Amino acid sequence: MSAKGKRVLMIIAPKDFRDEEYVYPHAALQLAGADITVASTHEGMCTGMLGAKVEANTTIEDAADDNWDMVVIVGGNGADVYWDNPTVHKIAQDAVQAKIPLAAICISPSTLARAGVLDGVKATAWKDREQDLKDHGAIWTGDPVTEGVSSTGSPIVTGNGPKAAYAFAQTLCNQL
Repeated sequence: MSAKGKRVLMIIAPKDFRDEEYVYPHAALQLAGADITVASTHEGMCTGMLGAKVEANTTIEDAADDNWDMVVIVGGNGADVYWDNPTVHKIAQDAVQAKIPLAAICISPSTLARAGVLDGVKATAWKDREQDLKDHGAIWTGDPVTEGVSSTGSPIVTGNGPKAAYAFAQTLCNQL
């Protein structure tokens, strides 16, 4: 499958993103030919929970008004910084309105839920996020990876954590 020419936005926490939840999707999408932009709260070096160093080449604010072919929000302990972030909520809402694939893994599906884009959508996440997703209208599956569809027809991919990162990455490539 080819994602040549497709623009993907990957949003990571400035610190304590989950390394494999970034590394596997990034590698798979890059191998498929996607043009990947990494955004965080600031430009520059971000650090994963296991020590990975990733350069964020833009801020979420600067990425918010751009046109993307896919948006991926990486999980990890630091991803809670985005749960109630209005800019990331806007990015998620814009993706759903544009009917482009939107994805989140680990604790990051809570960001999608709180942005209002998981209402009536099948989704999964790290187990301790189950109630949060349900409270915001998601249909909880608990599966490693879940492919849902928003009310606008936008594909939404969610994953439940680092053990699902490889399958999550493959699903993203299939969606793109």
